[in-house]
Amino acid sequence: MGMSAGDERAASPRDEEWPEAEKAEKLARGAALKWASGVFYRPEKLEGLGHYRRRETQRNNSIQSRLKSTVQSYLEGVSAGLEQLRSAAQEVQGVCQDLGAARWALLDSADHFQGLQQMRKLMEEHVQLASVVQVLPQIFSVHEVFSHILQLLHGQHLLEAHVELMMVEQLRDDILSQLHLRGLSGAQATVLSYFSGLQDLNESLAKQLWDIVGSSLRLVREDPVLFVTAVRIIEREEKIDDTLLLEATFLPPGRPKGWRQKFYQVLQDTITGGRFRAPRLDAEGPGLAKHLAALQKDIVCELCVVKDLMVQCVPAHYNILSVCTATYHQALSSHLQEILREDLDKQGLFLLLEWALRVYHSPEMMGHPDLLPEVDVSSLDPLMSSELVDQTERRYVMKVKASVFEWMQRTLDVEFKEWFREEEPETDHEGFFQSALPAIVMQMLNENIQVASLITDSLQQKIYNMALEELEAFLGRLREALVQCGKEHQQDRAVPKYYISHLLAVLNNNLALSNAVSSLHPDTASREVPGSLQAALDRMQKKATQLLLEELLLDLQLLLAESELLVANQYLRALLQRKMVCKSREERGQLCHRLLQDATQLRELFCGLGLDRGQQSLEAVFALRELICLKDPALLSLEVLGFVTKYPDVSDEHISTLLDIRGDVSKEVRHVVLEMMAQHPQALPEGYRPIFSTILVPVPELPFCLRKGKCA
Repeated sequence: MGMSAGDERAASPRDEEWPEAEKAEKLARGAALKWASGVFYRPEKLEGLGHYRRRETQRNNSIQSRLKSTVQSYLEGVSAGLEQLRSAAQEVQGVCQDLGAARWALLDSADHFQGLQQMRKLMEEHVQLASVVQVLPQIFSVHEVFSHILQLLHGQHLLEAHVELMMVEQLRDDILSQLHLRGLSGAQATVLSYFSGLQDLNESLAKQLWDIVGSSLRLVREDPVLFVTAVRIIEREEKIDDTLLLEATFLPPGRPKGWRQKFYQVLQDTITGGRFRAPRLDAEGPGLAKHLAALQKDIVCELCVVKDLMVQCVPAHYNILSVCTATYHQALSSHLQEILREDLDKQGLFLLLEWALRVYHSPEMMGHPDLLPEVDVSSLDPLMSSELVDQTERRYVMKVKASVFEWMQRTLDVEFKEWFREEEPETDHEGFFQSALPAIVMQMLNENIQVASLITDSLQQKIYNMALEELEAFLGRLREALVQCGKEHQQDRAVPKYYISHLLAVLNNNLALSNAVSSLHPDTASREVPGSLQAALDRMQKKATQLLLEELLLDLQLLLAESELLVANQYLRALLQRKMVCKSREERGQLCHRLLQDATQLRELFCGLGLDRGQQSLEAVFALRELICLKDPALLSLEVLGFVTKYPDVSDEHISTLLDIRGDVSKEVRHVVLEMMAQHPQALPEGYRPIFSTILVPVPELPFCLRKGKCA
């Protein structure tokens, strides 16, 4: 198992050359030692040492035989590879010799190649000339073809004309492409000039195509062949455009034509041109209504034609129904905006809002059964933007506001005139005074609110807010008119004749308005009256109540004055008609005291009721008392003059009766007094309230006298 020094010297070069082998051998020895120490660590195990030695010997022999076989096959493969390498090296050497010979042969033939280059150029020219010779008949017949194409176009044989036109265009484009590839740009102008007739023919064909497209709505009903022909030609040109754009090497003049896009443009111009660009019609009232009704009818009819007929005449990818629907929609939107730039009245604004927001989407138009389900405008922008709708609604509200103001003002003017009529106001079924004002006002406001509800909730709310504002302003003007009526009544209480009745009617009208205001609210669940409007109603009611109370107080003052005058008159009547005569100074004093007591008591009574002293007729009793209480009868003439001046309706009989009541007036004094009255007649001043003229006193009895007798 050990190694000798010679073996170690022999192994050293191998170890240096194969270090992995040395490492593997060391690992194998270590593994063997580990295995042996594990198997023979007990003495009794040594008995099987011979068995293990034989087994390992057989095993080593088997491994060595396999290694020898493997090495032998490897050596045989190496020998074959070396043989092949030697053969390849010989062949490479031969090829190198041949290449060297060929190189020397090429160097010797360099002069001959210059002649071949000239031959190549001649060959290319020959090929070009051959190509030109092949197309010469076509080139020479170009103008003849032009004439034939023109004849075909005049006869509306569009497909045949287009086929020949494409052939001539292909010929021209091939020539231009060859010139472009060879850099002969100078010759292109000559070719374009020669084929210049193509431009005119293209324009003539295009004109006929666009005329056909412009009449497409009529043609698909009467003669769809022409329209289909136009579409086929347009599709041919589109394919040519696509092919040339994909190649992207050379783009002939006039390409891409873009006739499909032109088709859409002409179709859209046809839809919008004759109808939406017409001169402006009467955009108010009936004129606008007729215009919108005509639009509605025509658009539905034409979309039905597109849906039922035109769709069958064009390729599916044209989406012709969607294009036409969007075109009508956009044209209508622009047209409505154009109309809205005019100063429309409220009827015109309402018609536009109703038409755009209700009619347009209804079964009468875009929701028509003949258009569904293919026509769908829900995916398009609104016909009127929300901002435009809001702006139009505000314009409509302003117009309605002006109309409501004018109508209310006329109602107020009529009501004001009714106050001054010589008739009492109307009464309701219960007999209460009222007028038609609340019914007229509420009907007008409610009708406008209900009409707005046909459009949008927002418009209804705007009209409702406006109605409350106008009602509040109307109440303010009504209150001012009532104040003016009150002022005129203060100047002449006979005007209006039925002032109190009309004040009661105003109060009842105000109550009716207050009860009816809540019914204007669009939401039946929320019918609160705004605070400002309620305040206006309260102010109106307070003013009418104030005027009524003032009038009642004035009537009471009149009644009180009349009562006081009647009392004074009756008191004086009783005094002058009783034939009372005072026989002494004491009786006159008692009478004066009684007159003072009665007059003072009556004066205080009427003062307590609110009648001023200056307005009382009882002052005549005090004045009469002064005449009775006068101590010196000689002064009666002066006192009577003052009395008559103050009370000009007093008569001689009244004064004579008064002198009789004194009982101390002599005939001379009586004569002086009556003579003084005769000399100073009194006229009744304006506004004087008569006191004595209604008091009749008995005529004094004249004594019966004989001629020769004495008169007592």
